[in-house]
Amino acid sequence: MIDPSTLSPWLWVAAPLVVMLAYTVFGLTGFGATAISVPLLAHWLPISYLVPLLVLLDTVAATTLGTRQREHTAWVEVRRLVPFMLVGFAIGVTVLIGVEDRKLRLALGIFSILLGAHGIASPTLRGAISTLWAVPAGIVGGAIATTFGAGGPIYATYVTGRTQDKSVIRSTVASLISISSFTRSIIFAVAGLLLHVPLLVGAALMMPFMFAGMHLGQRIHVGLTQQQMRRVVGTLLVLVGITLIARALG
Repeated sequence: MIDPSTLSPWLWVAAPLVVMLAYTVFGLTGFGATAISVPLLAHWLPISYLVPLLVLLDTVAATTLGTRQREHTAWVEVRRLVPFMLVGFAIGVTVLIGVEDRKLRLALGIFSILLGAHGIASPTLRGAISTLWAVPAGIVGGAIATTFGAGGPIYATYVTGRTQDKSVIRSTVASLISISSFTRSIIFAVAGLLLHVPLLVGAALMMPFMFAGMHLGQRIHVGLTQQQMRRVVGTLLVLVGITLIARALG
């Protein structure tokens, strides 16, 4: 785990701002909080600490949003994805425990850039995709969620391919993240990655900023199209991915 006495003073300024920004995006789209916050905060904190921390915040945020918007959730798509997500979780937790932090940082930077570039270049998926895509989306999303805490964009890509309704996409992805976060919390607890005082204290300190960001994001959700939201998130992911790779190689 981490020693609070060794933390940079800048972290105490950056962490609240990053968490609020990340959960503003979550309030807008139903996903993206961890994909944004982990790469940025990884400049000060190890990913092996950040991913379990953010899974606690994601569990609360996704459950809150999913409960409020449950009438829009496409439960048939949730049932398709969940079994394959569980397979991905098992793969991801093995990687998180066995790979050194620098390599995880570099891989996360590359992943962020690729994911962001895709969102910018292809903000709209044309035509409904096959339900067979639930297999790779669930496995890859589950593995990335456990390793990087960033499975939401993968789930969103699949759900967006099945429907263009902005409210359905946001609610369905939030429900998937809620299920994912709760399951990963159990996995992390069993693996000895969750029940640590510094981690629980960090989650408690960041919770108010998470709720503030969600409130802001939901207020401006109606004014943006799905295409605009995907481009905004994509741009943020590319920027943080570039800085993360530079840090890993420096």
